[in-house]
Amino acid sequence: MTETSGARPLDGIRVLEMGQLLAGPFAGALLGYFGAEVIKVEPPGGGDPLRRWRILDEDGTSLWWRSLGRNKKCVTLDLRKPEGRRLARRLVAISDVVIENFRPGTMDGWGLGAEALRAEHPRLIYTSISGYGQTGPYSQRPGFASVCEAVGGLRYVTGFPDGPPVRSNLSLGDSLTGLHAALGILLALLERQRSGTGQQVDAAIYESVFNMLEAVVPEYDRAGVVRRPSGSTITGIVPTNSYPCADGRYVVIGANGDSLFRRLMVCAEREDLGEDPRLADNAGRVEHQEEIDAAIAEWTAGRSSVEVLAALEAARVPAGPIYSVEDMIEDPHYRARGLFEEVEVGDKPLKVPALRPLLARTPGRTEWPGPEVGAHNHEVYGDLLGLSRDEIQRLVAEGVL
Repeated sequence: MTETSGARPLDGIRVLEMGQLLAGPFAGALLGYFGAEVIKVEPPGGGDPLRRWRILDEDGTSLWWRSLGRNKKCVTLDLRKPEGRRLARRLVAISDVVIENFRPGTMDGWGLGAEALRAEHPRLIYTSISGYGQTGPYSQRPGFASVCEAVGGLRYVTGFPDGPPVRSNLSLGDSLTGLHAALGILLALLERQRSGTGQQVDAAIYESVFNMLEAVVPEYDRAGVVRRPSGSTITGIVPTNSYPCADGRYVVIGANGDSLFRRLMVCAEREDLGEDPRLADNAGRVEHQEEIDAAIAEWTAGRSSVEVLAALEAARVPAGPIYSVEDMIEDPHYRARGLFEEVEVGDKPLKVPALRPLLARTPGRTEWPGPEVGAHNHEVYGDLLGLSRDEIQRLVAEGVL
């Protein structure tokens, strides 16, 4: 790997983040990790509601916030007040990117919509994040990720065939949308280098989920096939499943290549299946999935997960344990890849996950954890906008900041 330079890809790019909770802030966190200066605007008082979600530290602040708010300069601003909106326009004037995730039309009502701001600042990249997009008959619906994961098709294919739809214990739709928003911003920045002009990026949660559906649409259109839940397997690829071991743990085995399948069957002491002409290719294995899975499960159930994984690694068959966060923290590969960074919160260290991908010469990094509400008011409003200390104090007293 090439020696790092200390520079980051987005050094010199300024982002004004005016979103709350997950999708917009995750996009901002990604950009900030790779060098952008991210100014996060929060309402005076409590700030982003995420600050009080899930597990809290001794000061009553969410540990999640310390990760998602990393590298951001946090300022307070009441966008409902005319003077707050005037300050917001001044911040926009010195920014390359705006990220907002209010309900479509809200920013327009405040005079801070894409059309108005881009008319004044043609180079601005204005990123709108919502449940259903800025246009269309559903655009005004509340767009929580849980609902949009369902409308976007993800929930329909998740779970077991004989059970209700399930979700992962994560806000997956929001995170996927943050990734899509960040990608859109990077594409718009790249295009701006050629044209000199910015544009609006419209990232919808249900469409970000829809993007993950692989062959679901063409399979339905041409073959009339509706992809349905498949439990711990995936439709049309065999074998790939989770299998129980004697120590009560499960391992995931993916041996859906022809030669991989034969090596797995040697490991499982079922050479007869490995040489069976019925199972020589994936189509045949799909037809006989139950027989194959039963044979593999019988083998794994008689051995510990450690024994199973060691045998499969020796045979070069893809397999792995199902990790909890405790397992990740202890794993030497995670540590060797630098997937945990340590920040100081108060006088105590806190591990936060590194953000990826890993760039060889200009990698991202965490410089500080999510700060307190309004921690950068004086730096941003004083140093960047030129407000005096007295003006800032007046705006605080009036509830604008």
